[in-house]
Amino acid sequence: MKRFAITPGLLRSGGGDADLERLAERCAELGRDRVDFLLIREKQLSERELYLATRRVLKATEDSRMLIFVAGRPQVALAANADGVHVGSEYPMVREAKRAFLESWVSVSCHSLADVESARAAGADVCLFGPVFGKSVDGVEVVPGAGLEALRQACAAAGKDLPVFALGGVTEANSAACVDAGASGVAGIRMFFAAE
Repeated sequence: MKRFAITPGLLRSGGGDADLERLAERCAELGRDRVDFLLIREKQLSERELYLATRRVLKATEDSRMLIFVAGRPQVALAANADGVHVGSEYPMVREAKRAFLESWVSVSCHSLADVESARAAGADVCLFGPVFGKSVDGVEVVPGAGLEALRQACAAAGKDLPVFALGGVTEANSAACVDAGASGVAGIRMFFAAE
């Protein structure tokens, strides 16, 4: 089962180097633990700060085989020499990212079968589908889960060329059920950054 870790978004604009060093060290640990993909999802940072954070994480993980993605900012991903970019499911955005990242990866957030079909048609390389088991903030469910049957349908719609990762409420306990439903692996924040 492949694993796709997502950073918890704890870095603050204008914040200190200590937080970035903790994040970089945790990312290095994930690389040593053979996590396959890492999404740097630090939306609150300026482009310059995100670029510097991405470069620091890339350096910390250079001895691993983990692929590093940047969320939502293709220009930062390109400038930092990341392995890929992660975008929303809007068809033009995916198509544009694929043009910019001919030699790299594009992962896409998908929340419906239509999103998965659009991502596949646009040539996305990876799909994060969810929330499968619901999305919680501070222990309160804010988005209900789509369920394993929806995940199964998403995987069928993706076909063999678009790997689907289950996202949203995924834990060690329910990850096997996601793979049984057809997912290539699991993605998440808390299962990789629980102590953050």
